[in-house]
Amino acid sequence: MADREGCRGLGGPRPGGRSARVQASVHRAARALLARMDRAEVTIPLIAQEAGVTPSTIYRRWGELNELLADVAVERLRPDMVPVETGSGRGDLLAWAEQYAEEMSSGLGREMIRDVLAAEGADGPRRCCGYARQQIDLIAGRAEARGEAFPDIDKVLDRVIAPILFRILFDEALATEQVAGLVDCAFAAVERRAA
Repeated sequence: MADREGCRGLGGPRPGGRSARVQASVHRAARALLARMDRAEVTIPLIAQEAGVTPSTIYRRWGELNELLADVAVERLRPDMVPVETGSGRGDLLAWAEQYAEEMSSGLGREMIRDVLAAEGADGPRRCCGYARQQIDLIAGRAEARGEAFPDIDKVLDRVIAPILFRILFDEALATEQVAGLVDCAFAAVERRAA
């Protein structure tokens, strides 16, 4: 099982006080503008006006538009709920992977993935991987508590999450039965070892 310590503290300390209010306001403004207008029309001055801050505040904190949009996307990709419990590790992983594939293959999901990948030098991709790792780690912990065998978390990332994202970015999103096949493959090695 992967090291659970590696998931703590992802994204560093969260800003507090005024800094947190500015970040929340700028994120809200960016999301609102992206919902109302074409992405190519969104600029830092427009976001600043919508957020009630100066453009220099945004430039100081994020540097450029791509970095800000990546930060907004990463925050939106942060899981806001605990993975569903189905009674088995395989069932929990399948339910989570199906939901993940559905959300990431939506128009909004694809835009968020592109925003995260477009930012240069940002830690967004690492943070997003960390969020997925945390969710899988939670599922693995529940399976372990029930005495079930569960694949190594890195194997789940490589055999389930990576193909889902690759197909979303470069081909067509996987169908539900294809996601189930990926989960089955991730469990196949564990089941062979247990036999």
